[in-house]
Amino acid sequence: GPAAQLKHLGAAHGKAPSDKMSSSRTTIMLRNLPNNYTRAMLLDLIDWAGFAGKYDFLYLPIDFRTHAALGYTFINLVSPEDAERLRIFFDGFSKWAFPSSKVCS
Repeated sequence: GPAAQLKHLGAAHGKAPSDKMSSSRTTIMLRNLPNNYTRAMLLDLIDWAGFAGKYDFLYLPIDFRTHAALGYTFINLVSPEDAERLRIFFDGFSKWAFPSSKVCS
């Protein structure tokens, strides 16, 4: 309804989301990923971490000139609980397949 739309607009304009809204969020942005990670490597890592079958969308932007990842991804989980578990798992993660000083946030 109109109240939900207003709440959504408030969040888009930098106001703090309500607890109800943040507990229903399913899309997570992971930052500080190694630029040499491919989409396939990231999917393998997410599956290895216990999230196989728990997400339905992953976007890993790349630089079309260098073919390197830009260092962040958006992933949509099928439930808010899985989204929160993934966020917690990857916050501070640094056990990459390649040597890298990057720490996920």
